[in-house]
Amino acid sequence: MIELLSQCCEEFLVYISSVRSLSENTVTGYRQDFAHLLEFLGNERKLGEVTLDDLRACIGNLSKKKYSVTSINRFIAAVRGVFSYAKRFGYIEKNPSQELKTLRGPKHLPKFMTQTEVDDICAQPGNKPLLWMARDKALFEMLYSSGCRVSEMADLKFSDFTSDYTSAVVTGKGKKDRRVYFEEDARKALAEYLRERRERFPMHEKDGASPVENVFINQKGTALTPHGIEFIVKRYSGMEGTGRQISPHAFRHTFATQMLNGGADIRVVQEMLGHSSISTTQRYTHVTMERLKQVYEQAFPHSGKKD
Repeated sequence: MIELLSQCCEEFLVYISSVRSLSENTVTGYRQDFAHLLEFLGNERKLGEVTLDDLRACIGNLSKKKYSVTSINRFIAAVRGVFSYAKRFGYIEKNPSQELKTLRGPKHLPKFMTQTEVDDICAQPGNKPLLWMARDKALFEMLYSSGCRVSEMADLKFSDFTSDYTSAVVTGKGKKDRRVYFEEDARKALAEYLRERRERFPMHEKDGASPVENVFINQKGTALTPHGIEFIVKRYSGMEGTGRQISPHAFRHTFATQMLNGGADIRVVQEMLGHSSISTTQRYTHVTMERLKQVYEQAFPHSGKKD
């Protein structure tokens, strides 16, 4: 029988990792939140002795330390999770986190690119040979074409593709598989990159070692990581490139926004993005409506302009 809060936190981390299959980043975030909780309440604090006032005081402490609303709300979610887990398995009789309220913060709409900006960033590897031109061109085109998360693109393997490279099955959050698609520009860029890759790193090595199965590799021949992809995108969108810094996620936001602008059903877009909740996908309808409002105000002669 678990008695200490610290023990329950450790067991809960194992649970969300092995049973719920949450991502490594999510588990790391929860671990950090529990570190704050235990630092404030003490490692020897008994699980059944934690009160609502204790939790509120801990949240207040984070606020004094100037933690952002997003970080505090993530902390609250972690606390709710571990105490719900404790209640479910009979470690406590009453859940002290039930009455915790999340904080309201400013709503940030997803940042997306215009078509001109997409064309500009995709052309950068050819205009500015900063790293590996063919690879980086293919990477940008495929991120934009598929709406993949950066982690999904880093994990993409040759075995995931159809024979003609028009689509692939990727594994998203919660280890859920879905099919994504690649249009002609992406496939052409991929073909050129793979030709160069085969020249640099032959698929069948002399010593019989297996080649790297990941599609995107670094210049040493090992699999490109999400951080590596982020570095590449920032390099081409920084001062040496377009001069408008973006993250790899901007390609995904742009894909979603353009799909909805093009008339795609929101449920279809939800499926293509791998969102578990329709509310997550609905953020992009807000982006679309905001853009339409801007165009209207700029173009219509009687949209609030004074004579």
